[in-house]
Amino acid sequence: MTEVYTYFPAFLLVLVRVTSFFVTMPLFSYRTLPASHRVGLAFFISWIMFLSMEKPILQIDGYFIMLIFKEAMVGLMVGLVAYVIFAAIQIAGGFIDFQMGFAIANVIDPQTGAQSPLMGQYLYTFALLFLLSINGHHLLLDGIFYSYEFIPMEQATLPFGDENIVEFILQAFGAMFIIAFQMSMPVVGALFLVDIALGIVARTVPQLNVFVVGLPLKIGVSFVIMFIAMTMIFMLVGVLVDQLALTMRGLLELLGGS
Repeated sequence: MTEVYTYFPAFLLVLVRVTSFFVTMPLFSYRTLPASHRVGLAFFISWIMFLSMEKPILQIDGYFIMLIFKEAMVGLMVGLVAYVIFAAIQIAGGFIDFQMGFAIANVIDPQTGAQSPLMGQYLYTFALLFLLSINGHHLLLDGIFYSYEFIPMEQATLPFGDENIVEFILQAFGAMFIIAFQMSMPVVGALFLVDIALGIVARTVPQLNVFVVGLPLKIGVSFVIMFIAMTMIFMLVGVLVDQLALTMRGLLELLGGS
C-alpha cells in the first residue's frame, strides 16, 4: 500500500497524458463512443502503461502542477497532429465534391458532429475501417506509449520556441495536402476533361443545353472513375498511415529536445 501512495503522482501524470491524447486522436475521440467508455478505456490503458515503465517518485507540489499542464499539452498536440494528418481524406473528398457539383450539400459527420463533404465522408468511413483492419489503432496507442522515451515525466517544459517544430508542422501539413491532392487527382482530372468536352460541345452545338446534360454526366463519370481508382486511393491511405506514424514520432523527438 505504501508503494501505491509513493507512485500515485506518477500514475496521475500518465493518466493525464493518455486522457488528453484520447480527446483529439482519430477513432477514440469520436462522440459515438460514450464518454464513460472513453474515460474507462483511458484509465485501464494508463494503468497498463504505468506498470510497464520506469516510475519516478514525485511529490504533489507546484512543480507537479507544471508537469500536469505539460502532460496535457503533449497528449493534446500528438493527438491533434494525428487527427489533422488523417483529415487529408476529407480534404480529398472536398476536392472531388467541388468538381462533381456536390459541394452545395454537406452531411453531418456523426463522429465529430461537424459538417463534412459527401465524398469526403464516404472515403473517410472506409479509411477508418481500413485503419482498423491493419491495426492502425494499435499504432496510435504505441505512439503515446513510446512517447515517454522522448518526453519523460520529469521534463517540465516543452521547447515551443524552437523554429524546427514550426517548420516540421508546416512540412507535415504540406505532405497532408499533397496526399489529398493525389487521392483526388484521378476524379478531378477526369472531370476537368469532361468540362473541356462540354465546352467544345457548347460551342459546336449551341442548341444543346450543356447545363442540363453536364451535371448528371459529371456525376456518372465521377462514380465510374472512383470505382476504377479505389485501389489507388487506398494505397495512398496506407501511405497516409505511415506518414501519420512518422509525424507523431518526429514531433515527439522535437518536443523532447532530441
